[in-house]
Amino acid sequence: MTAMSKRRERHGRVMRGRLALPNPYTGEPVPLARQVPPPAFFTRCVTDALSQIARQCPRALAAMDVGVEDVPPMTQAWVDRVPLAAAVSATPTKNGQVVVFRRPLERRARTRAGLRILVYRTIVEQLSDATGIAIDEIDPGGHREDEED
Repeated sequence: MTAMSKRRERHGRVMRGRLALPNPYTGEPVPLARQVPPPAFFTRCVTDALSQIARQCPRALAAMDVGVEDVPPMTQAWVDRVPLAAAVSATPTKNGQVVVFRRPLERRARTRAGLRILVYRTIVEQLSDATGIAIDEIDPGGHREDEED
């Protein structure tokens, strides 16, 4: 038995060569770019949106909990349109809640940049409805910082 046959995968379906040649200047292997999976990218979009809102209007997030669900619960209220998010106002004993639904937002956006903007705008609108703070106060610029016009 040779050294090569010990490393060989039993069904012969493994890659045997390099995917990229080493960098000719440094000799180091070139790292391959990997795309972030959709759920992780969506979570990053929500986190980025919340950090931007926290910088612009911290009182909008003071008594609010923000969460992410894959799909909205099945109710009779949304027969015509699938909701993108839901919000509940705060009470004296409980924090308010904003829930963003990942799959409907991903289906609505055409690109990942569009998804970032849509997530941000959806959270701003839901926070405005739940807290009573004007959208212009939560988002003074009227759009994301990285949005291209």
